[in-house]
Amino acid sequence: MKLGMILYSNDPETVYQAFRLGIFSLGQGDNVNMFLLARGVECEDLDNEQFNITKEIKSFLDAGGKTFSCTSCMKLRAKGESAACPLSKMADLYKIIAESDRVITL
Repeated sequence: MKLGMILYSNDPETVYQAFRLGIFSLGQGDNVNMFLLARGVECEDLDNEQFNITKEIKSFLDAGGKTFSCTSCMKLRAKGESAACPLSKMADLYKIIAESDRVITL
């Protein structure tokens, strides 16, 4: 299955669980693309005592997951591109939606 995930939350627990679902889905043989939108582009800055989000992001990427980050959302927050947050466009989001078997938003 091709799973498209749109992450627009900066709630640490939600972000942590989103990446966990992505990792699990990849383990099931699925293709997973995650588009970080709005507050979702803050995902690398959300680690706390309960949720090691950067570890989950790395595991997601290492397992073959792909992330895309809204360029204008990144610029609005004065964030630079990173491995977890490559600058992307609305055309990339559209392609994820159009090509996915299932799309979920978190």
